[in-house]
Amino acid sequence: MILYFLRHASAGTHGPNPKKDEKRALDKEGIEQCGYIGRALAALDVQVDAIISSPLKRCTQTASLVGNELGYEGKLQMDAGLRPEAGLADFRKLLERYAHQEAIMVIGHNPNLSQFLGAVISDSGCEASLELKKGAVAKVEMRRTSGTLQWCVTPKVLRTLYETAVESSRPKTSRK
Repeated sequence: MILYFLRHASAGTHGPNPKKDEKRALDKEGIEQCGYIGRALAALDVQVDAIISSPLKRCTQTASLVGNELGYEGKLQMDAGLRPEAGLADFRKLLERYAHQEAIMVIGHNPNLSQFLGAVISDSGCEASLELKKGAVAKVEMRRTSGTLQWCVTPKVLRTLYETAVESSRPKTSRK
């Protein structure tokens, strides 16, 4: 199975009220980040059988925006195993439920999403130390309960690549 880990995009400042914070939406930067990530994944011809998101608004928005860029036509799945307070056992149960799929994308929060990623790419059972920045996506090729990290990219890197490509495609003006 191919497993894509996607941390929700920028959603402003963490709120003090946990119930209200669950409804915190993406900010302008977060919406832009989703565009860069989604277009890059589409250019890489990423196709997923399922998109599974934490039920919190910033994650479902990230999932929806990136899914639209990918041309994903399935129903967005929400799973409590991706909530901020979920543990590795919850995440492993989620993986078991989707084990029959060839490729899935999970959208969640830090610190647990980075911990889940670190746990699945560590052969020793210990956790590899990785931090997914907001809007970052990592591709892992799974074999049973562990996997190999293929790549990890942030929206900032993709924005830079995009801007460089746009700049280099502009006609050069000659100086006299």
